[in-house]
Amino acid sequence: MKYIRTDSDNPHFIHLVQMLDDELAERDGAEHGFSAQFNGINTIKHVIVAYDGEKPVACGAIKMLQPDAMEVKRMFTLPAYRGKGIAAQLLSQLEIWAKELGFDKCLLETGKRQPEAIRLYHKSGYNIIPNYGQYAGVDNSVCFEKVF
Repeated sequence: MKYIRTDSDNPHFIHLVQMLDDELAERDGAEHGFSAQFNGINTIKHVIVAYDGEKPVACGAIKMLQPDAMEVKRMFTLPAYRGKGIAAQLLSQLEIWAKELGFDKCLLETGKRQPEAIRLYHKSGYNIIPNYGQYAGVDNSVCFEKVF
């Protein structure tokens, strides 16, 4: 598996995010519109795409949320590649990048209807925190933090 640093102009990233959005729309139903408004990708400078050979199979991104914190965004793995540790490795690569950029922690939000994501973040050392920013008071959201 290769993990390539890029940005949100990468066509493989754009395609994977389209598949992510389709999956989230199916899982979240009518509630999808709320979170979708915060998940634009047109200006993300720090993206990683995972490749199996030449095939893009997973993605994730970080963007500055606070002066000391990056927010993990747009994590997705193709269904056939889930359960193989790819997302955990990709998340680790994003954290390394955040540290290289001088950040002290990563924050993220995921939906309660994404138990696989919740398990990944727990296993990766993230702790549940009160919902932040636009997610405060949103019942379907779970927010996490990992301090380096």
